[in-house]
Amino acid sequence: MHTSRSQYQSLAQFLFITLFLILLSGQSGWAQARRLSSRSAIVVDERLAVLRAAPQFSAPFLRRIGRGRIVTLLETQRGRDGVVFYRVAVTRRTRGWLQREAIVAPSRAGDDARLLGLIKASRDFDRLGRARIFLDVFPRSPHRPAILLILGEEAEKAALKLSHEAARRLDTEELSATGASLASYFLNYRGLDRYRRQGIVFTFDPRTRKFHYDGAAWRELNRRYRGSVEASVIRQRE
Repeated sequence: MHTSRSQYQSLAQFLFITLFLILLSGQSGWAQARRLSSRSAIVVDERLAVLRAAPQFSAPFLRRIGRGRIVTLLETQRGRDGVVFYRVAVTRRTRGWLQREAIVAPSRAGDDARLLGLIKASRDFDRLGRARIFLDVFPRSPHRPAILLILGEEAEKAALKLSHEAARRLDTEELSATGASLASYFLNYRGLDRYRRQGIVFTFDPRTRKFHYDGAAWRELNRRYRGSVEASVIRQRE
């Protein structure tokens, strides 16, 4: 009885620590990777992600699927106009047809290269959001160093833009009356919220009143892909 109770306590402790580490990590990639299966796909182009009742553009509209949504692939069919559609399950009760180009799947050869092309053609936050999806969905892709470089560069551009926006919106005189530090207001600036949801972290320099990207993507480049062209680009800037 004592041994059984000890085993139970050890198991409970293990589960608690595991759950704690997952929550502590705060990384969307972990959660995403655990949810993906060989039949999973993820929406990367919400402009094309219209769920239809049949595999053709004239079919009834069911709903639009947002970028980052995971769906399950059920079957494939080519429409009358030659466009390939996938029948997908969005929830247990919601099924329909999505155009092939709206989604990528880790099990489909070439989808990482296709997403890379879309990321390069994207701008601003769309580029960041799609790069984040790439890193979560294709952890072993040979294109990962290129994506890490793109994400870091785009995040630093966003930091400059956010610095100007926050300085314009945050009234220094008004904020000083609250007793809280100026840095705390900048670091709680509402404009950072959507970047936080993508796992993008910014630091703040009180002297210049500017945000800076924390460099997580660049550190991964130097740690895991030190011999890559992309890593050498980062080292030349240091």
